[in-house]
Amino acid sequence: MLRSRAWANAWAALRLLAAAAGVAAIVGQLVRTLSISASNGWPLVLTAVDFFSFFTILSNLGAAIALTTGAILIWRGSRVDPAWFATLLAAVSTYMLITGIVYNALLRNVPLPQGSTVPWSNEILHVWAPLFILLDVFFGPLRRRLSWRALWTIIAFPIVWVIYTLVRGPLVTDFRTGNPWWYPYPFLNPNLQPWGYGGVALYVVGIAAGILVLAAGVIWVGRRRGAARVKAAGTAQ
Repeated sequence: MLRSRAWANAWAALRLLAAAAGVAAIVGQLVRTLSISASNGWPLVLTAVDFFSFFTILSNLGAAIALTTGAILIWRGSRVDPAWFATLLAAVSTYMLITGIVYNALLRNVPLPQGSTVPWSNEILHVWAPLFILLDVFFGPLRRRLSWRALWTIIAFPIVWVIYTLVRGPLVTDFRTGNPWWYPYPFLNPNLQPWGYGGVALYVVGIAAGILVLAAGVIWVGRRRGAARVKAAGTAQ
């Protein structure tokens, strides 16, 4: 519910700050990664493609775009999120939440192939940005009711990303190690799984189920908050 214009404007400012922090974290890690590649004579274009193949980077970019758009909509006087934006926001909220959960549950102490990690950037991308998104789900202004059909829209991007990752992986040589493959996360690498692609499939199914559960939760909260907003507006008339 839009509690007050001052509250909405303040939250819009927080969204913009969170978006700026996310972009700064991405740029900080990208600069470090490209610098390491340049100093080792590794291909910079392939380094950049690998960098933007991480789900973390893509989800944080999406979150920065969505949060900035949401702030602009508030400052332009919108009374409720447009349907297209509500779907986008629910999607990136889901992706950011699964990013935080998967990283902190499976990957926090696992070295990843993006070069030397920038500590402050890593924490923003995997901890603080997902936590802000969680707060936005519960307290961000203008949230509206979404149809449950939005679940299938939300799950579409992770499916495309997994297909892209598994198809590209064996076609790319890891110039850092010389391995004839490259995968952004070890649980997607069949060469590191005892059961090969079967092990990868187990992880993919588990994470997909988690995404669906989180997406359903985000939509449910939005529906509850949207219904409360409509009820409050009707009472005020």
